[in-house]
Amino acid sequence: MKIIVTGGAGFIGGNFVHYMLAKHPSYRIICLDLLTYAGNMETLAPVVGHENFTFVKGDIADRAFIYQLFETEKPDIIVNFAAESHVDRSIEDPEIFLQTNVIGTSVLLDACKKYSIKRFHQVSTDEVYGDLPLDRLDLFFTEETPLHTSSPYSASKASADLLVQAYHRTFKLPVTISRCSNNYGSYHFPEKLIPLMIANALNDKKLPVYGTGDNVRDWLYVEDHCSAIDLIIHNGRIGEVYNVGGHNERTNLEVVKTIIRELGKDENLIQYVTDRPGHDRRYAIDPTKIKTELGWEPATLFDEGIKKTIKWYLDNKAWWERIISGEYQSYYEKMYADR
Repeated sequence: MKIIVTGGAGFIGGNFVHYMLAKHPSYRIICLDLLTYAGNMETLAPVVGHENFTFVKGDIADRAFIYQLFETEKPDIIVNFAAESHVDRSIEDPEIFLQTNVIGTSVLLDACKKYSIKRFHQVSTDEVYGDLPLDRLDLFFTEETPLHTSSPYSASKASADLLVQAYHRTFKLPVTISRCSNNYGSYHFPEKLIPLMIANALNDKKLPVYGTGDNVRDWLYVEDHCSAIDLIIHNGRIGEVYNVGGHNERTNLEVVKTIIRELGKDENLIQYVTDRPGHDRRYAIDPTKIKTELGWEPATLFDEGIKKTIKWYLDNKAWWERIISGEYQSYYEKMYADR
C-alpha cells in the first residue's frame, strides 16, 4: 500500500506519519508538505531514515506538480491534512486559506480522478458546524448537523468538504471525510492554546486567555485521531462523513489552569485579553457513528493526555524553542541541501 500524506510535516499529519509507519511497517508513506510556517521537518526527523518513508516538498495547489507526483508515485490512498488552520490568521488574511484549503483540495481531487485513486480521505474539523450554546450540554454535533461556519478558516474547510462530496456524487470518486474536535499532543505548533500555554508558563510569561475563558472545546489526543483515520481509510464506507470526538470537554480556562497546576506555576500568570471576533462558544462531537460502524473509541482521557503532552514538551524543549526562535525553518536546507 502506498499512501500520500499531504501536510505531513504539520502537527496532526506528522503524528499520522509516525503512527502509520509504526502500525503498518510494510506501507510506503510519501509525505508532501510545502513547509510554510507550521510545517516543520524536525517533526519528521525520527522517520527520515525509514526505508518506507519519502519526503516531497511542494504545494497541493500546484496542478502540474501534483499531477507529476501522482504520475511518478502511483499512490493508492491520499490523506489530505494540508491546510491553513489557525482561526486568528484566517481573520487577518483570509485569501491564503481559500488558496490552500479550497483550491488545493480541488487540485488533489482532480488528480485522484485522473489517476484512479482507490481512496481520497479529507481531514476536516468540527468547526464547520459552527458552535453550540453553553447552556445546552445535551446538544452535540452529529454528521447530520447543518454546516454553519463562523470564520474564514471554517468556511474554507466547509467548502473543501462540499467539493469532496460533490466529486463523489458527480464522478463516483471514492472519498471519506472525518471531522474531528480539537487535537492536542506532541509536535503541536506553539501558537495553539495548549502548547502556547505550556511554553509561556515554563518561561513565566503571561498566559493570554480570550474573554472570560468560558468557551468550551472537546479535546482529542492526537494519537486517538490517527487511529480513527487509519480505521476510516481501511474500513470506512465510501462517501461517508465520520465525526471523531474525545468526549473530553473543558473550558479554555480549565485547560489553562490544569497546565498551571501540572507545572507548579501561579495563576497570576493568566491574563484576560479581548475576545476573538466570532469566537465559537462550544464544540462537542457525538462519535456514535464511528463507534458503531468501525468500533473506534478514544483511548486517552484528557487528564491522562495532558500529562503526557506536558511531559513531551518538557522532554523536547529544543524542538519548540527552535520554533519560537525561527531556527526550525533552516532544518530542511540542512537535511536536503546535498540531496
